[in-house]
Amino acid sequence: MTSSTATTVVAPAVRPVTRSTVRGRLPIRYVALETARQLRNVKAMVFTFAIPVVMLLVFGAAYGSQLDQSTGLRYLTVTTLQMASYGAMMAALSQAFAIVNERSIGWNRQLRVTPLSGWGFMVSKVIAAMAFAALSIGITIAVSVIALHASLAPGHWLAAAFGIWCGVVPFALIAILIGQFAKPSFAQPLFMVVFMGLAILGGLWVPLSVMPSWMGGVAHLLPSYWLNRIGQMGAGATGTAGMAEPALVLTGWAIALAAVIVWRYRRDAARQ
Repeated sequence: MTSSTATTVVAPAVRPVTRSTVRGRLPIRYVALETARQLRNVKAMVFTFAIPVVMLLVFGAAYGSQLDQSTGLRYLTVTTLQMASYGAMMAALSQAFAIVNERSIGWNRQLRVTPLSGWGFMVSKVIAAMAFAALSIGITIAVSVIALHASLAPGHWLAAAFGIWCGVVPFALIAILIGQFAKPSFAQPLFMVVFMGLAILGGLWVPLSVMPSWMGGVAHLLPSYWLNRIGQMGAGATGTAGMAEPALVLTGWAIALAAVIVWRYRRDAARQ
């Protein structure tokens, strides 16, 4: 008599992939596509890169040999860092137009019904802006060194460029806010007011040392001043706080702006 033994195979438990599970992941492919799309915008890239370089060649050549008493750096170095900050800020803020266009054609509405989270949406835009800004910073510094013979230790150039690049994050977030709140007909005037205000009052066009004293107090309230400042401190400017103070201020701006962006994205997603 033959007996048979039945074997029971228990399948391993598989965690279901829910919408909330997917939302917790950063969509790398979407980030890559967003970055590539921004870098293919040739007209915007030329405009963003050309203006800082032209201003650098004009002002840097005129005042380059003089010493800036407030920073201890040559004016050529100061102007280079100003224009690098200016170009990086322009590259980041230009994201606003893309977001406004996406809203106008309903693309953002489609994204909200996908697993893309508010954090994922925000990070994708920030990474694209930082890639754009990195090119602008590199080109500006390269022109200063090659064409104007700006002299600074390689370590200082690297620290200054890295500080400015990291400091771009709040401006990318400002661009997202403009894109989220502004209507297409109002986006360009709002962009110009924000951009020109940050550039002029933050001391990116003209050193604050040659401007009225009251502008110094206003500048300290703006992230554009601290973007320029972190570049100066990386280049070895005089000061006891080093790069830590501007880094903390820019981080505070980034945290506050990010919270507003995620809140707005989630609120709009809840309406779908």
